[in-house]
Amino acid sequence: MNYLKYILLFVVLLSCEEVVTVNTPTEAPRLVIDASLNWFKGTDGSEQEFRLSLTSPYFNDGVPPATGAQITVRDSNNTIFNFIEEGTTGTYRSTNFVPILNQTYTITIIYDGETYTGTETLLPVASIEYVEQKDDGGFSGDETELKAFFTDPADEVNYNFFEFISDKTIIPDLSVYKDEFTNGNLIFGFYSETELNAGDLIIIRNYGISEQFYNFMFVLLQQNSQDGGGPFETQPATVRGNCINETNPEHYPLGYFRASQVDEFMYTVE
Repeated sequence: MNYLKYILLFVVLLSCEEVVTVNTPTEAPRLVIDASLNWFKGTDGSEQEFRLSLTSPYFNDGVPPATGAQITVRDSNNTIFNFIEEGTTGTYRSTNFVPILNQTYTITIIYDGETYTGTETLLPVASIEYVEQKDDGGFSGDETELKAFFTDPADEVNYNFFEFISDKTIIPDLSVYKDEFTNGNLIFGFYSETELNAGDLIIIRNYGISEQFYNFMFVLLQQNSQDGGGPFETQPATVRGNCINETNPEHYPLGYFRASQVDEFMYTVE
């Protein structure tokens, strides 16, 4: 008899099921600007690449590219560099860019009848001198820690953006530093990972950045450290970059236009 009652209860529960539709707020897609002028030391810096994409509803798969835009970068001497799209990929490239340290650059993007602009200065960066490795790092002692040392220039206000790239993680490890208490001293970028093995290659990049970009990334990284997500996941609050919509200010873009000298150091885990 009890067995029959359980069957009847199961049938009742099945009959009560219904599909719940979650309504998520939507808005007109916004332009997302991933535009970084990166002058790697030891290169002429002539080849540069920008990416434009669009925001999409939360449950949509993939990131739609922003195609058909016109992109130019103008320096302080009014020299203009054109960025040409590769097919319909949303990737725009220039092969004749001329980087000059401490030069101010202005990006202009014309997309879907609206004009976006942003300005940054290409800032120098100190070279990474050496890397120290510690194999018993972290709270549990099972993490490999790397410290990439560089000498901060004295009598200057400097900001740095560090990127550690490993095939162990999909998203690079990112961090920002300012020399408020370390001006003129030997300082380091820090990286820690549990899955590193001897022979693994780590690409370490040190970027010279502006105070404005430091503040932008600091807020972005703080949000993700609290959420536990990556820097490109959905943010709890919108972090505005340095580009504005000249045509329709309320339809502001996301992302950033940055200009940096970059020092790259290839390190093999011991």
